[in-house]
Amino acid sequence: MQLDFSFLTGDVLVDYVARGFAFSLQLTLVAMLGGIALGTVLALMRLSGKPWLALPAAAYVNTMRSVPLVMVILWFFLLVPLLLGRTLGAEVSAIVTFTLFEAAYYSEIMRAGIQSVPRGQVYASQAMGMTYRQSMTLVVLPQAFRNMLPVLLTQTIVLFQDTSLVYAIGAYDLLKGFEVAGKNFNRPMETYFVAAAVYFTISFSLSMLVKRLQARIAIIR
Repeated sequence: MQLDFSFLTGDVLVDYVARGFAFSLQLTLVAMLGGIALGTVLALMRLSGKPWLALPAAAYVNTMRSVPLVMVILWFFLLVPLLLGRTLGAEVSAIVTFTLFEAAYYSEIMRAGIQSVPRGQVYASQAMGMTYRQSMTLVVLPQAFRNMLPVLLTQTIVLFQDTSLVYAIGAYDLLKGFEVAGKNFNRPMETYFVAAAVYFTISFSLSMLVKRLQARIAIIR
C-alpha cells in the first residue's frame, strides 16, 4: 500500500483536527490547574499529622494511582449518569475525570516538594508569629512549587499524551480529529502516522523546554 499525504491540506486540518486539538489543549490545561490545586490540598492533608485528614487523602491517592486511567474514565462516564439520572457528556466527563485522577499524581509531587523545604524555615516562620496556614502559604508552598516545577511540567506532558484515552467515551480530541479525517478520506494509515508525529513533536519540544527550565532552577539554587 502506497502512502499518500496529499489530502492533508490546511482546510482538512482546520475542519477536522483544529477542534480536536483545541479540546486536548483545554483538557490538559484544566486538568493540570485543577489537579495541582486538589493535589496540593491532598498533600497538605497527608502531611497534617492528623489521621482523620491523612488517612482519607492517602486512600484516595493510592486508589487512583492503582487503577488504569481508561478504567476511571469509563467508570465515571457510565456510572455517574446512573447516580445523577442524567449524562454529563463526554467532554465534561473527561475534564472531571482527568482532574480527579491527575490530582493523585500531582499530590505526590507536591508532597515531595513540601518535604524538600528545610524544617528550619518552618520553625523560623513560626518563631515570627506566623500560623501554620501562613507558614505554608507564604514560606513553604512557594519554595515547593519552585523545587517541583520541572516535575510538575513533566507530569503535564504525560497528561497531554493521556488525553488520547478519551476516545473510549467518544470525546472529540486531537486523535479523534485525525481518525475522522482518515475515515472520511479513506486514508487511516496516513492520519495515524501524522497524529503520532504531532504528539511526538509537541511532547519532545515541551520536554526540551522542561530540561532548560530545570537547568535554570539548578543555577538559581
